[in-house]
Amino acid sequence: MAGGLASLRPMTAQELTSLPVLVAFGSVVIALAALVLASILMVRTRRLRRDQTVVLGDGRRDLVSHAEQLQVAFTQIRDWVAESMQHLDEHTARIEARLDGCLAYHSVIRYDAYGEMSGRQSSSIALLDAKRSGVVVSSILHRDQARFYVKPIGDGRGESELSPEEAEAVETALAAERV
Repeated sequence: MAGGLASLRPMTAQELTSLPVLVAFGSVVIALAALVLASILMVRTRRLRRDQTVVLGDGRRDLVSHAEQLQVAFTQIRDWVAESMQHLDEHTARIEARLDGCLAYHSVIRYDAYGEMSGRQSSSIALLDAKRSGVVVSSILHRDQARFYVKPIGDGRGESELSPEEAEAVETALAAERV
């Protein structure tokens, strides 16, 4: 063995430029580059796994299963929102239908029914819904008597003949619609 070590001698320039030596030297350079690249990739992989643990929590799941769970959750939320919006639309439609039957237009006309100077004690009140239907209530007051009349209104017109004051009350109420 000692003889084997003694046979180690410095290489000559011609031996250093021979093909086997150049191939060996190139292989060593490539191996070192691969080792450096592997070390860099290992550090980056550790960082990625650490970041993944921050996102995923316990680290038992991978990104694919996490993304799948997120997709399922988003689908459930989207379906819930769509269902809620449908219920809100139906509820709003019911409310709007009920509001159409509520008092939408009204007016009061005061006048002297018998042409006397009694301080305009008589009055006609128009009460109409959004469909322009409702009633006109008239109160005719005289010194010793009072009379009340109620006449139905359909689509902005009296179903029976209206007095000029009752017609004015309906017209005044519906004039607010045009404003």
